Amino acid sequence: MPSRTPHRFRRTTALLTAVAACVALAGCSSAEPSASSSATSGAPSASASSSAPGGTESGSSGSNRSSGSTGSTGSTESSSTDEPGQPAPAHVSIPSIGVRSALMELGLNADGTVEVPPAEKGMTAGWYTGGSVPGAPGPAVLIGHNDTRFGRAVFHDLKKIREGAEVLVRDTAGKTLRFTVTGKETVDKKAFPTEKVYGPTKDSTLRLITCDGEFDAEGHPVDNLIVYGALA
Repeated sequence: MPSRTPHRFRRTTALLTAVAACVALAGCSSAEPSASSSATSGAPSASASSSAPGGTESGSSGSNRSSGSTGSTGSTESSSTDEPGQPAPAHVSIPSIGVRSALMELGLNADGTVEVPPAEKGMTAGWYTGGSVPGAPGPAVLIGHNDTRFGRAVFHDLKKIREGAEVLVRDTAGKTLRFTVTGKETVDKKAFPTEKVYGPTKDSTLRLITCDGEFDAEGHPVDNLIVYGALA
């Protein structure tokens, strides 16, 4: 293997580690209407209500934030490992739990934190463009809310998914990729497994992230649910 390949993976890992600190808490928001409306849910973000990529609700378009989010700063340098010219993902469906959603693109906010879908688009999931394109080597990360101040959100039933379930991702060219769920775990947002989620993989892999668990004193979920998948 060329000597530059390990170097590229080390660089990618470092970048993902920096970004992952912002993504751990994405995808949720408090079920309580009275909870702070400044938090983000479902993905990496810089909201005060959550702590990282898996539990924030800060919005990707306009940084719309609602309760139940997490946030932390991350690298502003892209860690994408996608192949040039590869179509971006446009739609995700999970037949076993009834999920069907268009995919919005999520990048980084001006402060370097990862964007998440805005609370008013809670039924829409997002693809983090700093990771891999589904189908390319490396982890592709999809982020969605569990709940927002507007009610149930796109990944509300993600906890019901089982190993072996199919996740279908269609790209802008109309091609559908089939991923198979290989496992899932609930983690404390303060102990998010950055390397496991965002570290480089030889094959095309998928990560679905949302919020989970009990609510803290401010009405934000304390955990993240992570679902792992591999290209079938």
